[in-house]
Amino acid sequence: MNSLTTPVNELQVEAVTQLRGVTRSLLCLSCFLFLFALQGRAQTTVSEQKTMTLEELQQMALQNNPTFAQSAANIQAAEGRKKQSGLYPNPTVGYQGEQIRGGSFHGGEQGFFVQQDIVLSGRLGLNRTISDQELKQAETEADEQKVRVVTNVRMSCVQALAAQQTLELRQHLSKLADDAVQTSHQLANVGQADAPEVLESEVEAQQAELAVTMAEQNQQRIWKALAAVVGNPRLPLMRLEGKLEDTVPVNADELVEKIVNESPAVRIAELGVKRADATLARARRESIPDLQIRAGMQQNGELLSEPNGKPVGLQGFADVGVRIPIFNRNQGNVATARADLERAKREVERVKLVLRERATSVVQNYAFSQTAVDRYKNQMIPRAQKAYEMYAKKYQEMASAYPQVLIAQRTLMQLEVSYITALETFATSSISLQSHLLTDGLEAPSQPGGIDQPVREVNIPFQMGISPQER
Repeated sequence: MNSLTTPVNELQVEAVTQLRGVTRSLLCLSCFLFLFALQGRAQTTVSEQKTMTLEELQQMALQNNPTFAQSAANIQAAEGRKKQSGLYPNPTVGYQGEQIRGGSFHGGEQGFFVQQDIVLSGRLGLNRTISDQELKQAETEADEQKVRVVTNVRMSCVQALAAQQTLELRQHLSKLADDAVQTSHQLANVGQADAPEVLESEVEAQQAELAVTMAEQNQQRIWKALAAVVGNPRLPLMRLEGKLEDTVPVNADELVEKIVNESPAVRIAELGVKRADATLARARRESIPDLQIRAGMQQNGELLSEPNGKPVGLQGFADVGVRIPIFNRNQGNVATARADLERAKREVERVKLVLRERATSVVQNYAFSQTAVDRYKNQMIPRAQKAYEMYAKKYQEMASAYPQVLIAQRTLMQLEVSYITALETFATSSISLQSHLLTDGLEAPSQPGGIDQPVREVNIPFQMGISPQER
């Protein structure tokens, strides 16, 4: 009996040994594929998918975004108001008659007159000055709107690119998690893995699959927002060209000073001061009365006392007058214009302070994300990758347990996702600072004379500290 069982035992041992070699080979292959996937996370997974560049999206936005038409309409309206404000008042032409029936003397005076108001004190020129400042405000608002749209497209592209890379990473990790389930089942069959390890690998695979679903939904959401900004809500999902790692570092403090001094929002507020100053000068001139001139011709039918008894005939008349500013010297409007001028001056200060206050959080995000990107790239990810390789090698040499390999893989995965999130924040914060914090491309441009909103809450890039699973 021993002679019969011995060959069988040897065959079983040999089969088990071969199966162990196969499973460990599968594990090594999975490790290789995992590391290869991380290194090639920015490369396309579907080479046939149509691609689109940032320049193409920006050009599409410049053609289709409706806010540009609104800005153009504001400029046209301001030009119309400027033209109207400088026009001279129309003359008045009318009929005048006195003693029309004439009585027994056959009298009566009938004729026409022309009346014209002569505007004094240069008020028409001041009207044109006020309207000219409104026109400049409308033109500056149009420039500001262009910055908003272009910046919004750039930031949306960065977010879409981050979502694209995150989805690719999640898909690779889901595939590797499925491979790990198969490997754990094979190890359990040969007694190298117990039931908890198998269950843990299955949970990891389900979590990875759920993460893929979340990443796909997040990519769809960001792409729809991008399509709305470029003015083509039916734009199909395409692959974006570019790399998040290409963001060039900037000097945040210098950009903040540039925002405060050169932002279109500040220029609009400064033009508001000039407009208010011209309005005050116009209000002060209002008390100077216009010259009222009235002249005409009339036929006088009254008979002369001469022997032939002919009527007086054609005669002319003229009136000249002014309205004396005794009670109404436009005092109330002057006081109102003076208060508006003071408010406009304070508005310049307020806008600058708002820009500084809003830039603080963006600078904080930029500085933190820059530090995070450096540490993820140069310290944490290389170390996590090295730890994963070492655990995989030890497991191949039967010196460590398989769960340690899974933990190392999960850690490396989380660091890679966090790295993409940090790159996204770094890029969007940099773009926001370089674009004067003007990032909302669908916000309607303010009309001249209205209150400009230089920074909106929705413009601020998302805060750091949000976990990748929540995005």
